[in-house]
Amino acid sequence: MLNRRQALQTGASAVASLSLGTSARAEPPVKVRYSEVVRSLLFAPAYVALGNGLFRDAGLDVRMTTAQGGDKAMAALLGGAADVALIGPETAIYVLGSDSPTKARIFCGLTATDGYLLVARRKVDDFDWRILKGKDVLGWRPGSTPLLYLEAAMRLNGLDPGKDVRLNNNIAVPARAGAWLSGQGDFAIFGEPDAAQLELDGKAQVVASIGQTVGFVDYTAFMATDPYIRDHPSVIQSWTNAIAKAEAWTAAAPLAELARALAPFFPGVSGAALDAGIERYRRIGIWKSSPGIAPEAIEKFQDILVQGHVLEPARRAKYADVVLDRFTANVK
Repeated sequence: MLNRRQALQTGASAVASLSLGTSARAEPPVKVRYSEVVRSLLFAPAYVALGNGLFRDAGLDVRMTTAQGGDKAMAALLGGAADVALIGPETAIYVLGSDSPTKARIFCGLTATDGYLLVARRKVDDFDWRILKGKDVLGWRPGSTPLLYLEAAMRLNGLDPGKDVRLNNNIAVPARAGAWLSGQGDFAIFGEPDAAQLELDGKAQVVASIGQTVGFVDYTAFMATDPYIRDHPSVIQSWTNAIAKAEAWTAAAPLAELARALAPFFPGVSGAALDAGIERYRRIGIWKSSPGIAPEAIEKFQDILVQGHVLEPARRAKYADVVLDRFTANVK
């Protein structure tokens, strides 16, 4: 039997232990400034991680901004205005070959291929890519993944993007839908849910999936600068863990549950457009089911950059110089 002194000591130890445990659990989450390239259903698992509290459960307090362009998202990353960015892999490759003393490394994948859809202004009963010859096509920013993949899809179907079509690549991202509605372009590329909404409104017809045409090549990925990764490896690992859970949930969730999780990120978008966009992306296989990126995907991606004349063959990057795969290898 314990005497009074032993009982007091035991009780005090228990209280101290409880206090330490409570203190550890109450440790404040780490603030992470996150920049997404644009707002799109293409990035559904990232919104699931935010909306379903997966980042929070991983000890992260994530504040998201939308850059409206890969160049702007990378500038925020290199300039210290963002800690993590979701951009096309080409931005990390461009910076790797630049004079910038700070480099960006990919640590986690999100999308399995391009999520943009080619839409037509008028009804097309039997689409053939050769229909685009001599037509005005609303493209994307020069050097960006949406434009590079569109051009790759054209080349795969016998078109020379520089000669056979009239590409308009100078319209700012937020103004593209307005430009289309005002009558610019015979064809255009839009992501979801914009493509679905235009189709439901009778303003466009989806005629082809760029991703299905080009095939599976990692399209957007999470990256951070070398200094941030060096100084915050636990944050990067926690982020990757949360995204892995979000990708698994996105793949398995019933449509209605996934739509409810994504709706707050798309105010003003009709439920019908959101559902149609989700169903189309699932059918194409846009979202990765796990965050790892294979070396073959980076090689194929660089093939597209070389063919698009934005990367010299001699400046191709090594997989290990662009992707840090230790975080996806250690997902919990």
